[in-house]
Amino acid sequence: MRNIRETQIQPIIGQAWTGKHVILLHCTNDNQLINLYKSYHAPIEPPRQNCAETLSQLLSIGYHIQAITPLSPGLIQYLLVL
Repeated sequence: MRNIRETQIQPIIGQAWTGKHVILLHCTNDNQLINLYKSYHAPIEPPRQNCAETLSQLLSIGYHIQAITPLSPGLIQYLLVL
């Protein structure tokens, strides 16, 4: 009988990520960064307290704003994709 581990596909170490990278950025209306959520391998620079500065950094890396959604009064979510 075959070992189950033999039939599972193992990831190749060092293989380049070819999918999309996603970041969710939560900000207040007065430009304060609340949270930043990202896909595991998403390239990112350290986020700033200032939401506009964080957005500027992400756009300069090559991310594009896919959607902007109000979550609650005073809280905005940005969906960025690379």
